[in-house]
Amino acid sequence: MKRAVVIGASSGIGMEVAKLLLQDGWTLGVAARRVELLQTIGAAEVAEIDVTAEDATARLRDLVARLGGMDLFFYASGIGKQNRELREDIELATMQTNGLGFTRMIGEAYRYFAERGEGHIAAITSIAGTKGLGPAPSYSATKAMQNVYLQALEQQANARGLRIRFTDIRPGFVDTALLNGDFKYPMMLRPENVAREIVSAINSHQHIRVIDWRYRMLTAFWRRIPRFIWRRFKL
Repeated sequence: MKRAVVIGASSGIGMEVAKLLLQDGWTLGVAARRVELLQTIGAAEVAEIDVTAEDATARLRDLVARLGGMDLFFYASGIGKQNRELREDIELATMQTNGLGFTRMIGEAYRYFAERGEGHIAAITSIAGTKGLGPAPSYSATKAMQNVYLQALEQQANARGLRIRFTDIRPGFVDTALLNGDFKYPMMLRPENVAREIVSAINSHQHIRVIDWRYRMLTAFWRRIPRFIWRRFKL
């Protein structure tokens, strides 16, 4: 029996991935802050987890125990806002969720799989970690941190002889509640299409998946832009 836990399954990409995993025969445990929205998914187990709360790791362990174990940990929780005025509340909330919350939950999943000796951790990061984005400083910074954190854990797991696989999912702009607002984002992706690419990347054990082909070309271009030119870009 394949058992998966999805964190951030109450809406958007997380919910769509949860539905696809169910269709593929996974026994599913789902969690989010808005637990009432999880009831429609049809998962075997449901939990209320706020990744910024100190009891989040204990709640995750309880969910895994009720599920009877975990083979795949999929992390889709996160926040992001443009912050051209650098408002302190936005910057710190983003750091709290995307930095501390991410580290807390990914770390707990890693420790669980380390005890077992194997498992698969997949997480949604973003193409925003490719370069520092002026309109969203803390968002792009935390996404870069997430990319490097997963890379570091992958190296550590290999050095320890642990059979833990990692899949770093890096979407572009996705049409979810996260991007609701007056600003019109280019090259918007549908969450259903993104979810299908994610499940494909998980099943094929890809290490990094940039979604979709347009963003793969864009980020390849971004990486080649020298810093003295990048800082003059008006985004």
